Amino acid sequence: MRHQKKINHLGRKSAHRKAMLSNMASSLIIHKRIHTTVAKAKALRIFVEPLITKSKEDSTHSRRMVFGYLQNKEAVTELFREISKKIMERPGGYTRILKTGNRFGDNAEMCLIELVDYNETMLTAKDEGKAKATRRRRGGVKKKATESPVKGTEPEPEVAPTPVEEKPEE
Repeated sequence: MRHQKKINHLGRKSAHRKAMLSNMASSLIIHKRIHTTVAKAKALRIFVEPLITKSKEDSTHSRRMVFGYLQNKEAVTELFREISKKIMERPGGYTRILKTGNRFGDNAEMCLIELVDYNETMLTAKDEGKAKATRRRRGGVKKKATESPVKGTEPEPEVAPTPVEEKPEE
């Protein structure tokens, strides 16, 4: 039974795993999107989302707590100055994992992990989707076969094909 075995060790010792996740989290915060394997992205999501939540309260204590995990001043500054302002209203789910296929060398599943509020293409697509009117199901009388599908136009009458006269060969 796998009771309380939630963490993915990623085939590394604990010091190596912590350093790798710290570096990946710093890269994600600075670049807003990184390309990695799905297993590492899922482990990174568990690592970085509590840090982003801590950044909502900009105090010396929370900055020091986050720096203890990241060990990167630039990443901490970026997190508390820019990212925290964008995610202030969001109640969680700060990252998105988009699978991109398999790697050629070892067939590992690859993905993009990104910060949700920094993907402009998806944000504009969501805004365009809200502009559409709602679609409602019509439960009225079915149309007759003679009625045209478009209001105000009449159906075209069926025209029998005219026979083509053949000319005798000379």
